[in-house]
Amino acid sequence: MTDTNTGELDIDSWLDENWDPEITVAEWWGRMGKAGLSNPTLPAPYGRGWSRAQAGALVDAMVARGALGPPAGIGMMLAAPTLLAHGSPELIEEFVPKILNGQHGWCQLFSEPVAGSDLAGLQTKAIRDGDEWIINGQKVWTSGGQWADYGILIARTDPDLPKHRGISYFAFPMMQDGVDIRPLREMTGRAMFNEVFMDDCRVPATSLLGDLNDGWRVTNTTLMVERSSIGGETIAAPSAAIAGTVSGHLDRKAGSFGDEPHAMGGGMVGAGRLKSMIKLAKENGTINNPVLRQDLMRLHTMISISDWHIGRMKSGNAATGSEGNMAKLRNSDMTRLTREVGCSILGPGATLSGPDSPSRGELQELTVFSPAPSIYGGTDQVQRNIIGERGLGLAKEPGPDNRTTPFSDLAKNV
Repeated sequence: MTDTNTGELDIDSWLDENWDPEITVAEWWGRMGKAGLSNPTLPAPYGRGWSRAQAGALVDAMVARGALGPPAGIGMMLAAPTLLAHGSPELIEEFVPKILNGQHGWCQLFSEPVAGSDLAGLQTKAIRDGDEWIINGQKVWTSGGQWADYGILIARTDPDLPKHRGISYFAFPMMQDGVDIRPLREMTGRAMFNEVFMDDCRVPATSLLGDLNDGWRVTNTTLMVERSSIGGETIAAPSAAIAGTVSGHLDRKAGSFGDEPHAMGGGMVGAGRLKSMIKLAKENGTINNPVLRQDLMRLHTMISISDWHIGRMKSGNAATGSEGNMAKLRNSDMTRLTREVGCSILGPGATLSGPDSPSRGELQELTVFSPAPSIYGGTDQVQRNIIGERGLGLAKEPGPDNRTTPFSDLAKNV
């Protein structure tokens, strides 16, 4: 084997030497992080600088032998890339290794009850107090907040600046007095989302990402990564384990999760889901229905186009600047089509949940979860507006000139 963070790696040999279902999740994730395999597309020393194809080969090898996937969630998907792009060397070294080895779970503290689609209208306040900032406000649709050790937080640090310029971006410690996390129950029965109240909470001044009042630029990095990831760029073997000290999973045996569902629920779509649905269709005979075969081919085509699109983005050949938004829209379409095809295969059985039901209840959960991808991470309508304005150069909707008007002078939703 070559150096742990550069060059090529014999994946099968590495798994033979390191995967052991009897070790703890913490030990297994520690080995993956040390080898640069938790997110191998990241640059060294935190990843291996691999291509999508190389990372996909790792996923296939892990799935084939039933190895637990790397730590998933907001930390891996959003916090680590944003920290690497905008964090100081000290912040990167403090936070990124513990994201990659699963020691810290993260959440995203962006949306507010009156600032969702209009995210820059956020009203959470940050007031400087010596070497700290005091945070007061409310966030909503916070994925995994109940398990998070830290959150990526945007707050208004200067209301007298224009709307997009008085915002700052922080690495916020969740484990402190004044943080109140309340679950939002979904149709699936899960509570993946939460609302978070912050009352006189504190964050060190050294935990600022980017420059003061320049948090919107940092935020755009996170949003770009989020849309691309939801659209299919994130590569990770399915993991039922949840990162962070709060989840209680770090001390469990890495091989103890068995058939437990993916930590993020039944909303994942892609080639793996298509393969499992084709298997179901062959088993119950619905594969003989020519209309169903046509729909399966439509889904295969959509997934292939999405993979090619993401591959072009990864290679740096993006043409419009809106590729992430288009990938996000395509994911909404794939989720809806996957739902329809799955229900056609199982018929009434698609309403059943539980491990003894057809598809172990995964398609039932996907069905009730399916409206979510068109809402979270920016609604389909928001993505179309961005594509139209930034990608196609269409005129913006009329409204106040937010580029010069102080935020304190703008009308607020209450």
